[in-house]
Amino acid sequence: MEHDETNTCSYHMAGSLPAGGDHLGGAFGQSPTLEHWYPQRLRVELLHRNGVDADPLGADFDYAAAFATIDLEELKQDIKTLLTTSVDWWPADYGNYGPQMIRMAWHAAGTYRIADGRGGAGTAMQRFAPIGSWWDNGNTDKSRRLLQPIKHKYGNALSWADLMVLTGNCSLELMGLPTYGFGGGRLDAWEPDDGTWWGPEVWNPHDVHSGDDMVSRDERWHGQNGDEDYDLQSPLAASHQALIYVNPEGPYANGDPMGSARDIRVTFTRMAMNDEETVALIAGGHAFGKSHGQVPATEIGPSPELAPIEQMGLGWHNPRGTGNAEFTSTNGIEGSWTQDPTRWDNSYLENLFGHEWEQTKSPAGALQWTPKDPDAPRTPDAHVPGQTHALMMMTSDIALKVDPEYRKVCEKFLADFDTFTLAFSKAWYKLTHRDMGPKHRYLGPEVTIQDELLWQDPLPDAEGVPIGDADVEALKAAVRAAGINSSDLVFTAYSAASTYRDSDKRGGANGGRIALAPQKDWAVNRRTVPVVEALQRIQQQHPSVSLADLVVLAGCVGVEDAARAAGVEVTVPFTPGRVDTTQERTDIEMFEWLRPIADGFRNFRSERFEQFAPGVALEQVFLDRANLLTLTAPEWTVLTGGLRVLGTNWDGSDVGVLTHRVGTLSTDWFVNLTDTDLVWTKTDDTETVFAGTVQATGEQRWTASRHDLVFGSNAQLRSVVDAYAGSDGQERFVHDFVAAWDKLMMLDRFDVKGHRRYGPMAA
Repeated sequence: MEHDETNTCSYHMAGSLPAGGDHLGGAFGQSPTLEHWYPQRLRVELLHRNGVDADPLGADFDYAAAFATIDLEELKQDIKTLLTTSVDWWPADYGNYGPQMIRMAWHAAGTYRIADGRGGAGTAMQRFAPIGSWWDNGNTDKSRRLLQPIKHKYGNALSWADLMVLTGNCSLELMGLPTYGFGGGRLDAWEPDDGTWWGPEVWNPHDVHSGDDMVSRDERWHGQNGDEDYDLQSPLAASHQALIYVNPEGPYANGDPMGSARDIRVTFTRMAMNDEETVALIAGGHAFGKSHGQVPATEIGPSPELAPIEQMGLGWHNPRGTGNAEFTSTNGIEGSWTQDPTRWDNSYLENLFGHEWEQTKSPAGALQWTPKDPDAPRTPDAHVPGQTHALMMMTSDIALKVDPEYRKVCEKFLADFDTFTLAFSKAWYKLTHRDMGPKHRYLGPEVTIQDELLWQDPLPDAEGVPIGDADVEALKAAVRAAGINSSDLVFTAYSAASTYRDSDKRGGANGGRIALAPQKDWAVNRRTVPVVEALQRIQQQHPSVSLADLVVLAGCVGVEDAARAAGVEVTVPFTPGRVDTTQERTDIEMFEWLRPIADGFRNFRSERFEQFAPGVALEQVFLDRANLLTLTAPEWTVLTGGLRVLGTNWDGSDVGVLTHRVGTLSTDWFVNLTDTDLVWTKTDDTETVFAGTVQATGEQRWTASRHDLVFGSNAQLRSVVDAYAGSDGQERFVHDFVAAWDKLMMLDRFDVKGHRRYGPMAA
């Protein structure tokens, strides 16, 4: 805002500003924000978060090369030494930090959810708000601070994300569990994620857990606990805001084990775990350590994000006693599940099924369970020598005993400890690696390669040498000779590649799954079926090319021909080397989660939209898809405009096409979207399709969807549209479209991209 020479503002304001200095006052960075003023505003800026400008390592940092310099055995020994070296400022329970480090790693990985692939340990988001300040993550800040000497010793060759998971593994090994393996390769984020939707509740971060489930769960649940329609809103996984899984005291902290079992099944299924994996993780995790509940939550200080500046990023200050050791309070439940909390054994299940349990309360007032038998085994105090305590179970533990299906798994593990050990090892490996994507991204000598794990979306190894330039030209000629129009070629390649989501690195064109169930059967992919069949006939004549490569190459042909029709000669980059997988290597149930409920690039809105995204505007889902595809606002805009004029609507309609030259890579969409002679009006009460009529005559010229009009209504997107709508925009548009197209086709090519976040590896 500009001021005149009398230092008064250009709008009415009581008083005048003092001369000189900064005039930020108390308003800088504080409310009211844009979100406060305009809560429905499309937050396009989310596409540009966590970019190279926030990264102190820069665009050229090669994490794979840096990680390779680490002696993993030396690193693991350093971690294990730290685990048994207690420090005064945060003493180790039982003289071993292992249990609390397992919790840290578990809670980092446990935010993962299968619906949109977000969460997980992959970027060490536990360091930032909101996750790092969730009540369920209480005192994980101490675990990470304890690891700081290790992080500083190995520097940038070891990401926080890899260190946290590896420390969990080392903790398990130190206490006797043979782990299934470890893959490095996680790249740290450098700023908070404020774009992931963690739930509809208006959660007050100043509040702490007080036994009332923090906030009402009802806003995220459908139906009542126990009903057939009982489920969580998609894409959520945790039972409510600020928890990793479920309330350990039961739904609404009501102490109901059967209700807890239903919550557990819903939430762990949403985190891509079946019943056996669920029991293995709970029983295995609770074989170690203890829960802390010595002080009521109302006495505990604020979370790290709200703590006073002098606490240097540590939160949850405890005013009782030393504030730690025997005075520690975390989730409010107090006690240990086993007699030897730092040793891997089967005593958790033996105790759970060997005793009858009654509800009691912790010193902090939380519901928990104690053996009815006064002669039941006791557990040692974590800090006071010679002192013992009654064993403890949570309501979520008793749930495994009362639920018939969980009970069967428990009895299986009780009868065969080796089976339980392997099940927990594999479930832990899945938990901590689920969001890493294909094994091309795994680093280090402990990558588990002996098994082909279905949840990793396995691809066969490439055989022979990738096709060369002469093969590419022959295949292009064969595609053109087949007579498939550019629109269908581009639509099919886009449909194959667009399943990719960067959140958990799943999907994409590699593997050729566009020809397999479930993707070939999705309504949005109907147009791809005859194209894929035609390309398979070409492949029979050229067996050296994979179908996956051929689909992408055919899309490149479509783009080149459409650009030529617009008067611009261009060669679309093509990188061969994709492989075709099989139906047996495809987990149909898990791939169903990749099926879009809406896809603005193809002007698609599923009949399931209201079920999975009630009350959500289509443009918000479109922004989310652009975000999962790692697109910038300009890339999002040019891809949308280009795909429209190429006629790639899922149903072949002309909604939003905004050109009479379909199949020509022109700027017509940009020009006609910003035509000031047009007035746009909704065609029905759903406000999903709009008519563009000439203001002077009332003649209807176009129809468009919300997916289109958002690029004219949102100020940030409209400014990008203007860059291509001008008279000098055509050639720039074609080249920018080709660059964005190549990026889209290469999103899943970790076999050639390496471990850099920004762009491909240097040659």
